[in-house]
Amino acid sequence: MNETERSPQGFEEQLLRDLTAHVAHRAEMASAAHPVGRRARFLRGWRLAGAFGLAVTLTAGGLVVQTMRLGDQPPPTASASEIFHLAADAARQQPELTARPDQYVFTESLATIRDRPASGPYQTIRNQLWQSAGGVAYTQGRYRPEPDPNGWGELRVLRMGDPGDPEKELDAFQPPAYHGDLPTDPDELLAYLREHPVDLHLPEGADEEAVYGGESMPYTTARSMLDGYVPPRALAALYEVLAREPGAVVISGDVVDAAGRHGVAIRMPGVIGGNVDLIFDRDSHVYLGTRNSVIRDGKESLESAVALMRIAIVDRPGQLP
Repeated sequence: MNETERSPQGFEEQLLRDLTAHVAHRAEMASAAHPVGRRARFLRGWRLAGAFGLAVTLTAGGLVVQTMRLGDQPPPTASASEIFHLAADAARQQPELTARPDQYVFTESLATIRDRPASGPYQTIRNQLWQSAGGVAYTQGRYRPEPDPNGWGELRVLRMGDPGDPEKELDAFQPPAYHGDLPTDPDELLAYLREHPVDLHLPEGADEEAVYGGESMPYTTARSMLDGYVPPRALAALYEVLAREPGAVVISGDVVDAAGRHGVAIRMPGVIGGNVDLIFDRDSHVYLGTRNSVIRDGKESLESAVALMRIAIVDRPGQLP
């Protein structure tokens, strides 16, 4: 088996993030109708939880929420495009993992969440996921409260939630978690992403032509691949593609991820009802994870934040590197 550790010097992470306004609005309405379902979908694998789009500022303790406004902070020292290019340079230096279709991409992450978007206590949990490398089996996972090293729940199958019905699970395998066949040239990769959009499992009645044919769709697909494993050269090309997306901005000031690591956050465009940020190590520019926030009454507060700690290739669910 192969493994790589993601630390302040060297990581992965969620999620389908940037839906078009049409789809994001539908998803938000579904969530409002079933508020308790948000955390349940997160614990089923957080792949689709990020589709609602949201961002946060964490203190060093990782649990105190602050209100964020871009205008309240000094201008950033680098643009989003420059950060993505630095992340591409860092990606090229990472070791390469290989996987067969019958193997699994193992990820371990720390997540800060709460039961409801605007209320309830925060908790930090440790997640372990086993995602099918070839997309030929369901994802399996387990989690525990971070303060309790012996509190692991049982390993269980994690099916995707239906964006149109938060109480329903889809009878479909998750997409392949190992992306070993991606082009390594940014232009070729962008064309590939346009031709192979990620399946968003849109709610009934959604305008599929508008969504999948939209200018933002290739970038949505690119970000969804960060939930699995992308080999170094292809990952570098993926960051080069994301550097072209208009509307991304760097959040000024120090950012701390769910694991307490200091980084720089890029806020992605096109999110309704909140914000979603990608976090990179401030010095090495290795990808650390994501943070999501929700906006209520003009104030922004943490919904969830995920920091990937390690990623590996293993033979079966439940197997540890």
